[in-house]
Amino acid sequence: MSNLFEAMGGHQTFRRLVHRFYQGVREDEVLAPMYPQDDWEGAEERLTMFLEQYWGGPTTYQERRGHPMLRRRHLPFTVTPEARDRWLAHMRVGVDELELAADLEELLWDYLERAAHMMVNSPVPGGRSSLL
Repeated sequence: MSNLFEAMGGHQTFRRLVHRFYQGVREDEVLAPMYPQDDWEGAEERLTMFLEQYWGGPTTYQERRGHPMLRRRHLPFTVTPEARDRWLAHMRVGVDELELAADLEELLWDYLERAAHMMVNSPVPGGRSSLL
């Protein structure tokens, strides 16, 4: 296999991961309000494209949306440690269902944890961290 995207199973793997993740998010009282209620399919598509590009797949995300600017795109939302933990819990379900080889799962999970921790911008709901 030429890259991690292919080693992980390509488009179908990332599509499955993101779809399963959003199944949980849609029912989550903390996370669901942060997402466009009238565009769940669009949110799924954007996250799928982002993850595919990050892991060496098609560059469709950047072609359609520009540079990812991950933290900047999330600044309008209050992302607390609780929101981070809920996000990770839903993502964990999706990762577990992929049944990836242990080394690939570890790489993917490490990235998701680091990304989730980076998104935290407030210590409590409704407030902003002074560390920004």
